[in-house]
Amino acid sequence: MTNTLALWLAALILGFLALDYFVLGWDVVIFLGRKLMELIEYIAFWR
Repeated sequence: MTNTLALWLAALILGFLALDYFVLGWDVVIFLGRKLMELIEYIAFWR
């Protein structure tokens, strides 16, 4: 990964988080966090 690509990716992620904060009130981050916890529990079951 080049530095330019890393900076673009970081800018996109920060932009998404800013949009989520100002427009949606962290709803997407909370939803993704809950789904990630479900995935971790599912994978831990099969371990």
